[in-house]
Amino acid sequence: LRGQRLEDQIGRPLFVRSKAGAELTPAGMEFEQYARALVRNWEQARQQVAIPEGFTRSLTIGAQVSLWPRLGFRWIDALKLAMPNLGVRAQLALPDGLTRAMTEGVMQISLTYAPTLRPGLSVEKVIDDELVLVAPWRNPQLDELPGRYVFIDWGPDFLHFHDAHLPKLSNPGLTLAMGSLAAKFILTRDYAAYLPARYAKRYIDAGTLSLVPDMPVYAYPAWSVWRDDLEDDLADVARKTLLAAAEQAEDDTQEVLEQI
Repeated sequence: LRGQRLEDQIGRPLFVRSKAGAELTPAGMEFEQYARALVRNWEQARQQVAIPEGFTRSLTIGAQVSLWPRLGFRWIDALKLAMPNLGVRAQLALPDGLTRAMTEGVMQISLTYAPTLRPGLSVEKVIDDELVLVAPWRNPQLDELPGRYVFIDWGPDFLHFHDAHLPKLSNPGLTLAMGSLAAKFILTRDYAAYLPARYAKRYIDAGTLSLVPDMPVYAYPAWSVWRDDLEDDLADVARKTLLAAAEQAEDDTQEVLEQI
């Protein structure tokens, strides 16, 4: 109904409707870019008007769940320290959701393992997340893992790596596609799994997780995606603070790798 009203207002058919659904007409495809601009401008206006008293600027950032602990949260701390008058909105989303929010202009910067290049966006590498094999018991060994291992889905490249290096663990019967959240699962159920070294560090330091010795490490690159229309001064501060947070994460990672 809303689509029909929009077509009536514009005076052109925007959709070709059928039992299978609806597709854009040439006029609809032309109108789409303006619709996205309207959404972007509306969201930017809404965010600007909604800036709390005492703050003069606003920034919306997002990240996949595994990139918030010991990276994204530190970035927020550094941003707030560098720009006390900056209002920050932080969101959690899957890669497709981050791309959509960035494209529509409702988010200015995002952190993801799976960046998508779109017009108006640029991509920069942040860190290599080193995935290490850990277990919630002392002195774990590879021959103890069958029946006590969870496969965490870190993407198709990790699957190829896993099949090549750990064929005996290729079909554990339990797969978790939830990134670092899987740590909460394995800690209370006596399972081993691959986790980012920077994330696992606090558990390793506390003695609740242990590294499985002599196991291969998987480098999983994380990226930042930036809107090209982000104000230069705000982009400069965001990059510097993100770099500082990334350096801390890399230091954590290196401390863990030195124990393998």
